[in-house]
Amino acid sequence: MSIDFKIGLVSISDRASRGVYEDQGIPALGEWLAQALTTPFTLETRLIADEQAHIEQTLIELVDLAQCQLVLTTGGTGPAKRDVTPEATRAVMDKEMPGFGEQMRQISLQFVPTAILSRQTAVIRGNSLILNLPGQPKSIKETLEGLKDEHGQSLVSGIFSAIPYCIQLLNGPYIETDPKVVKSFRPKSAIRS
Repeated sequence: MSIDFKIGLVSISDRASRGVYEDQGIPALGEWLAQALTTPFTLETRLIADEQAHIEQTLIELVDLAQCQLVLTTGGTGPAKRDVTPEATRAVMDKEMPGFGEQMRQISLQFVPTAILSRQTAVIRGNSLILNLPGQPKSIKETLEGLKDEHGQSLVSGIFSAIPYCIQLLNGPYIETDPKVVKSFRPKSAIRS
């Protein structure tokens, strides 16, 4: 029996949610996932304002009701007063996974010194992984995919290389990626033929 892989995408932006400008986060994430994943998946998308209670409610809905095994948020991770995505994410967690945020900042620091202002994190809720990604499409791609040299060889691993194994450890589906985009990593004992 195959388990469906459901991914929740949440773009958190006051102005985009009011229609002031078009959201770029969800389209960028959807495009990247379509290129990176060879495992079939379905998407649940939400465009919401930067309100902590609303973010918490949305994350709970995507995990508990929609049964998304992976939820990716974009936006609301900076130091500004309205940036409350990490607080909302931690409020609904069972466990924090700080390594994801550390690696995202490490990648972004290759480009901008202000990457240290980012408060991206990741948490486990139930059997689901929730990740706070940067807000800009270019940064989203870099943190997911990692950095490569001119020959396509990996210089710094992106965070997505660890996500399939993390979801497997949470009793989720066995997820495979296109190694030309991002090579997923598992210990030999966890690899299925």
